[in-house]
Amino acid sequence: MTRRIARVAALALLALVTAGCVRGCTSRRPPIHINPNMDLQPKYLAQSENAFFYDGMTMREPVPGTVARGELRDDSPYWTGRDAAGELVAALPLPVTPALLDRGAERYAIYCAPCHDPAGTGKGILFQRGNVPTPDFRDPRLLGQPDGHFFDVITNGVGLMQGYKYPVGVADRWAITAHVRRLQGKLEGGS
Repeated sequence: MTRRIARVAALALLALVTAGCVRGCTSRRPPIHINPNMDLQPKYLAQSENAFFYDGMTMREPVPGTVARGELRDDSPYWTGRDAAGELVAALPLPVTPALLDRGAERYAIYCAPCHDPAGTGKGILFQRGNVPTPDFRDPRLLGQPDGHFFDVITNGVGLMQGYKYPVGVADRWAITAHVRRLQGKLEGGS
């Protein structure tokens, strides 16, 4: 009896092993879909034609005025660095706290210090190795600029400096601006 059980088990194992071998073989018969829900669903592919719509496009434009979740931006000074008249704001539109200054110092070390150096003198690695001119934050021309100027330069760039609109968020741009003002001696440690 045990021989018979062993023989049946061996045949079952052999059938199981060889069943996997024919999975990639070609056949004239269509494949068997146990659950075809996702394979054979009626759908339109992106950028394919669609006779239902007047323009023949499957992909639809968003409804005018649609705002993605988390992307509502009013034109306040916080988001743009400019007031209602379009002028650069004179002061940061958020309270200067030790946490803000610490975050600004951290972001400054990542994005700004390679060119401007940690003290803001403009003698960073690009100046040392490539003689690339970088402004000193203690320059009287920059000392007289409003806070919105630094936010705008970080956002859009100026001269050889690229804009950091996408890699640096709005809150971090204001934090960097606060840190630059601290390097200039215009801010103390925060309130």
